[in-house]
Amino acid sequence: MATKPVIEIEYCPKCNWMLRAAYMAQELLSSFTDDIHGVLLVPSEIAGRYTVRIDTQEVFDRKKAGRFPEIKELKQLIRDHVAPEKSLGHSDRHP
Repeated sequence: MATKPVIEIEYCPKCNWMLRAAYMAQELLSSFTDDIHGVLLVPSEIAGRYTVRIDTQEVFDRKKAGRFPEIKELKQLIRDHVAPEKSLGHSDRHP
């Protein structure tokens, strides 16, 4: 049995982004209960950082994107890595 991945959300505590990170963690835990080991919130020592990783693989970086991820978008990115066959219901992509 393969080890389930850990989602890591690294956020800037000086920017007061902990609540945003906690909200996103809650949403990911609700959507991927059976697919992930957990969500780790990591206070960053780098100002302005908000990065989401699956294990060590970066899936979203606020500075590179120039914005925060929408929760629907983040769920899709995580799903594509951890459970590609999983339906996200109303949060799924629509062609």
